[in-house]
Amino acid sequence: MSFVFDSSKPIAIGSDHAGFEYKTALISWLTAKGYQVKDFGTASPDSVDYPDFAHPTATSVETGEAAFGILLCGSANGVAMTANKHQQIRAGLCWQNDVALLVRKHNDANMICIPARFVSLALAEQMIELFMTTEFEGGRHATRVGKMACS
Repeated sequence: MSFVFDSSKPIAIGSDHAGFEYKTALISWLTAKGYQVKDFGTASPDSVDYPDFAHPTATSVETGEAAFGILLCGSANGVAMTANKHQQIRAGLCWQNDVALLVRKHNDANMICIPARFVSLALAEQMIELFMTTEFEGGRHATRVGKMACS
């Protein structure tokens, strides 16, 4: 099943302490654009364990409660690995615009994972915008995406 951005549903967002500042700014940016956002925490820059926030964010996307998800941590690798444990999640770690474009176009990602310690806030916004507006290409990529599950 291909992910299509449904603007009637909220965007799920979660982070650990390293992504807290960006998460707060991105929520303001997204709501100013008229989007609904559901914040799965963390609620401060105090040290926390990223799976505690990545799992509920991913679950909201997996169940269809959220349109798609945004996860942030220092490297984005931990949150991506955690989210990808969920059978219906395809979380892409993005550090530049071309990667954000391709995780949607070729991998049908339904979550974008951003390394807050390695990209600017402006780049994070650009990548999210690309992620939201890029359609899955399908075709040979659909065959590949179909082989991802470990049934």
